[in-house]
Amino acid sequence: MSVHNDIKRVTTHTLQAMKSRGEKISMLTAYDFSMARILDDAGIDVLLVGDSASNVMAGHETTLPITLDQMIYHAQSVVRAAQRCLIVVDMPFGSYQGNSKEALNSAIRIMKEAGAHAIKLEGGEEVVESVKRIISAGVPVMGHLGLTPQSIYKFGTYAVRAKQEAEATQLLRNAEILQEAGCFSIVLEKIPAALGEQVSKVLKIPTIGIGAGGGVDGQVLVMHDMLGLNKDFSPRFLRRYASLYDTVKQATESYIRDVKGRDFPNEQEQY
Repeated sequence: MSVHNDIKRVTTHTLQAMKSRGEKISMLTAYDFSMARILDDAGIDVLLVGDSASNVMAGHETTLPITLDQMIYHAQSVVRAAQRCLIVVDMPFGSYQGNSKEALNSAIRIMKEAGAHAIKLEGGEEVVESVKRIISAGVPVMGHLGLTPQSIYKFGTYAVRAKQEAEATQLLRNAEILQEAGCFSIVLEKIPAALGEQVSKVLKIPTIGIGAGGGVDGQVLVMHDMLGLNKDFSPRFLRRYASLYDTVKQATESYIRDVKGRDFPNEQEQY
């Protein structure tokens, strides 16, 4: 892909520099070419090709069903669109857990076939071998702690994590383990704000929060939630910046009305 000379790519080093100077990092999810182009054009720092595609694109109840092939397809679409931002791709459930060799193969496929810049995976100590192996092959890794949606059946709930001291201590330890293993950044999901701030102060690498308070180094939201394309999901951490569900519905209703009323196409709209 040709990158214009006047566009400076965001890299993992850019994010590190942003943390050092206290500039917050902006991150959103993207799954397709058209949307990724708009978000990149707006100046977003990081686009995450999230396994949340399983929910918002495919209609599954959890993130578990999406496959590596499907993640690569979404990532390819986003990579073709974005010229400036850093593109991180989620490793889907089953593509890295319990087997560091399989984890490396999955990460290499994402990098080679999609042209992504980094991968993200969930977990701490239990996935550290996979993390080290992927990084040793030259692939940047973003960690993910707190509420880890791929483990939803283990937790049994999407409630806030690490409210108790033991779990908070474990999370901090896992964050340090991931940093030591070589992760360039860590997503912290649905944890108390005070803990988010504490982890961010202890770590040298940037933290990106989703429901982790304002003391972290950056924020991420799912694009469909942020734009109000979803109506039925409104956790406390979500701020809706648009109500596209209503906008699109109204536009569609107008189109149907005009077609049925023979108003579209009019004289100017035909050959």
